[in-house]
Amino acid sequence: MNTTPAPEVRDEDVGEAPERLAHSWLGRGLFALTIVVSLSHLYFNTLGTLSEVWTSALHFGMFGLLCALSVPMLKARSATGQRLVLAVDVLLGLAALGCAFYLIGFEDALYARGVRFSTADWVVSILALALVLEFARRTTGWFIPVLCLVALTYVAWWGRHVSGVFGFPGLNWETVLYRSYMGGEGMLGSIARISWSYVFMFILFGAFLVRSGAGDFIIELARCAAGRFVGGPGFVAVFSSGLMGSVSGSSVANTVSTGVITIPLMRKAGFPARFAAGVEAAASTGGQLMPPVMGAGAFIMASYTQVSYLTIIGVAALPALLYFLSVAMFVRIEAKRSHTEEVEVEEAPRLLEVLKGGWHFLLPLVVLVASLIYGFTPTYAAGIAILSVVVASWLSTSPMTPRAILEALALGSRNMVTTAILLLTVGLIVNVVSTTGIGNTFSLMITDWAGGSLLITIVLIAVASLVLGMGLPVTAAYIVLGTLSAPALYNLMAHGQLVELIMAGDLPEQARAIFMLAAPEHLEALNAPMDAAAARELLALVPDDFRGQLYEQALSPHTLTMLLVAAHMVIFWLSQDSNVTPPVCLTAFAAAAIAQTPQMRTGFTAWKIAKGLYIVPLLFVWSPLITGSPLEMLSVFAFALFGIYAIIAGLEGYLESELSWWLRLAMFPIGALMLWPHGELVLDLLGLALFLGILAWSSRAGRASRQALA
Repeated sequence: MNTTPAPEVRDEDVGEAPERLAHSWLGRGLFALTIVVSLSHLYFNTLGTLSEVWTSALHFGMFGLLCALSVPMLKARSATGQRLVLAVDVLLGLAALGCAFYLIGFEDALYARGVRFSTADWVVSILALALVLEFARRTTGWFIPVLCLVALTYVAWWGRHVSGVFGFPGLNWETVLYRSYMGGEGMLGSIARISWSYVFMFILFGAFLVRSGAGDFIIELARCAAGRFVGGPGFVAVFSSGLMGSVSGSSVANTVSTGVITIPLMRKAGFPARFAAGVEAAASTGGQLMPPVMGAGAFIMASYTQVSYLTIIGVAALPALLYFLSVAMFVRIEAKRSHTEEVEVEEAPRLLEVLKGGWHFLLPLVVLVASLIYGFTPTYAAGIAILSVVVASWLSTSPMTPRAILEALALGSRNMVTTAILLLTVGLIVNVVSTTGIGNTFSLMITDWAGGSLLITIVLIAVASLVLGMGLPVTAAYIVLGTLSAPALYNLMAHGQLVELIMAGDLPEQARAIFMLAAPEHLEALNAPMDAAAARELLALVPDDFRGQLYEQALSPHTLTMLLVAAHMVIFWLSQDSNVTPPVCLTAFAAAAIAQTPQMRTGFTAWKIAKGLYIVPLLFVWSPLITGSPLEMLSVFAFALFGIYAIIAGLEGYLESELSWWLRLAMFPIGALMLWPHGELVLDLLGLALFLGILAWSSRAGRASRQALA
């Protein structure tokens, strides 16, 4: 097996200046700086005793300096201009580091003055905000800095001139600056802590895996597992992207690193170029849905919901598998339609040979999960897993040398630059949302617009995630959208559960006591079953102030916890859609560049193939795929698998052979029959029987057609 490290290609490299990285002394300086940054963060997350605010400040200072040096303020053509830009960038980077050291050195003095700003406090706070906005502009464009400026000026200035629910009396600029930087909130708040802990550690873990050669092993393992099936190269793209994406933390990086191998392999097997690019983009996008790492999303979700990491990955496994199988269904159908089974492809390797040459690459993942189960914190477990990558490499023919370890440390820091700057900047927006209470207002607005409809609420969240995803990476989009809309979605889901209890007449006595206070004249109605409309009317009599308490009394703590996880999982899944949804779909564009296909048309192809991103979240809400018992979850998974296959067959007009127009239309209600949350096993089995019958007929028709052509 080839153990050459995978190419170091990342979406964060877009803004980097190659001339700086290749410069004789500057390149070496950047290399040394990235190593120092990684080692510092390893210390922060394992052995460090610094306060969280000081660590967040150093996180800003270090990545500010790294961003300033590696991503120029502007592109200068002349040598003189480049030197001038470099000089300015050095000053800005050192200023970011200086802002961090100022906070550490003068924090006590600020509180000794009764939190009254000195001139230096004003200068440093304004400079820190200006720098983080400038660095965000360099890495992602104008969208995020402008959004931050709108948010900050809303709090301090124009919010007081807004009437209605979005009006805000306003804070003075000293308070705004304190909450944005000096007070350890805003850009140094909870989002910054997520950035320097969970996100950084797992991006570094992914960098060590890539540098050790695990990327090649994953692709070989996928070829071994899928290479002998019809359309095998397509399955290789699906499975390898799923495995790589879980640890890479970036769908674009996943696309580029695996796509350079899988897309040419698919084209050689006979797949259309645009379809090959779309499969790679859709599969790479799903990589961040795959446990055990989920691109650090599992740890962010655990931090937000206060639900254990093991619970998160436990409920995320079946949905992720369902998504990748849905992409594989597109591959199977296209393979049959394009007759790829008749094209001779590269011989797939043997499983024993692949495992013999790279079984040690699996050890770090085992160590990571075992450390988490044993009780270590996620960041400490990631540190242990990073060490295990180095140790595991010594079991191979190409052990990681000291130079390779330093390169992995440098790669981790470089991969983190854009994400760190964006999360620091997004912290400003999240702080404004929490300060003004606009998040609750937005949730109430969504609920009002949706008219109490869960489906419309999900559609609104999907639209918002698409818009946010045009300017934010997946992690940041999930954080912002989760802050704004998770409460609304959670309340509607809890409301639906409560309506079912009232309909069945099974409301607990503690909940009846709340009805006794809110609507005593209707208490007798709770003793008998009723229809959904009557239950909703009865529930509407309870004032909003009592609604939260009613949920707690009527529903078990486990049910409420799983509903909260389901709400966040819906948002996390929908936050991925901007990767494959035009007009801005960077993952699809990256795949198009490799396949040399039109970007926008490739984007629409990827969007079609990634339909699981929209179907599976509906199951989170209306089925026990996340909230049920293991048996219920497996039952939903099994029927949903065939239901999605039926819908894909309807979209493609093909199964094992071409479908007539009326069979193609019939696929949609047959699929819906297995996906619809009717709770009737007989209807599920009816839909399954119809689909399997059509599948068998299509298979015979396909064989007959091939024999006739032969």
